[in-house]
Amino acid sequence: MIEFKLPSLGADMDQGTLLEWKVSPGDTVRKGQVVAVVDTSKAAVDVEIWVDGVVRELLVHPGETVPTGAVLATFDGVGETLLAPGATVRPAPPPPVARISAAHRISPAARKHAEELGVDIGHIAGSGPDGGVTVEDVERAALAARAAPAATAAEAGPRRPVTPAARKRARELGIDIETVTASGPGGAMLLEDVERAAAPATPAAPAKDRQSEMRRAIAAAMSRSKREIPHYYLAETVPMKSALDWLTTINTGRPVTERLLMAVVQLKAVALALKKFPEMNGFYRDNTFQPAAAAHLGVAISLRQGGLIAPALHDVGEKPLEQLMRELADLVKRARAGSLRSSELSDPTITVTNLGEQGVAAVYGVIYPPQVALVGFGRIAEQPWAEKGALSVMPAMTASLAADHRVSDGHRGALFLAELRELLQQPEILK
Repeated sequence: MIEFKLPSLGADMDQGTLLEWKVSPGDTVRKGQVVAVVDTSKAAVDVEIWVDGVVRELLVHPGETVPTGAVLATFDGVGETLLAPGATVRPAPPPPVARISAAHRISPAARKHAEELGVDIGHIAGSGPDGGVTVEDVERAALAARAAPAATAAEAGPRRPVTPAARKRARELGIDIETVTASGPGGAMLLEDVERAAAPATPAAPAKDRQSEMRRAIAAAMSRSKREIPHYYLAETVPMKSALDWLTTINTGRPVTERLLMAVVQLKAVALALKKFPEMNGFYRDNTFQPAAAAHLGVAISLRQGGLIAPALHDVGEKPLEQLMRELADLVKRARAGSLRSSELSDPTITVTNLGEQGVAAVYGVIYPPQVALVGFGRIAEQPWAEKGALSVMPAMTASLAADHRVSDGHRGALFLAELRELLQQPEILK
């Protein structure tokens, strides 16, 4: 039997609220499948399972808040593959050696679950020994009871796609989602649609509370970072004329929706530089550095309602720029809609923050534990440039590095920034 636990989705998360199960007892699941939606201080997150198996029992009900590491469900797994992160495998219980008497055909857990779901046990067909009613039987009966109303609704028309965060917020505000105008892709209803619908009649206090919760979580993570990590900071001025000219040529004739942004060029350059300097890419845990096998870059994204989140763009060093552009656009859209996957929040191996569009010359970030480095990019601006005895005007930017002195030193950090600078002078090799 495999225990499926609430994963830690970052240093600023110590608990989560289950919003929705995507599976039921008896369902077969595949590795990478979304099985639950959990609300954190920052977003509603689709939680994936990392093993093939069959759902045995759901132990936490929607609406319950539990700490990270709490067991949410149990699965009958295939082989010895573990869930990640924080999963354990234990032997399945031995089969019953005696038949259960008629007086004990309803387990206490099944009876309690039936009361919670409002299911009449007297009409449930048991599948346990001697026809005993199990928790799984109760779940099946509850699903069957909901099937008829759901079928009627389906006949009336297709269900509108609603993000988990939007559905939760609508419940909190008492808003009928059928009255909300959706603005998301494919007619999907987003969190901001619900907030907009509530604005005229609802005071802003709930939104502020949510924002305050996020700020507290960020403060806790950043305080831990500055307390535990001996930071050192370096910066390098990078000429950007070659990269800008190349990008202009590449984008010529492309539709606006297919043009590449400088952000993906910078991300690809960081990922390739990490191949030569793996000590910048990984985690510091249990007093030792654990290098990452691939570059999963956490992209710092500002949220419209306030706050910051840095989900992962996976395997950046191995993908062409066109694919990275599509994935980055999708990641930003889903982050701001409150619809991310657990792997995107737990996988980042290094964070990249780009405040150039905000008009700042440079940014010196705080490392997000247990990562060991953060790269920052400032704005690209024209400035005086001396080269080979001649003075000219050059578009340039400041690239910065915050790194963990327990893992690397200033010499290696300087070489990393030098490599990053050289890669950005040869944009054609980044494609």
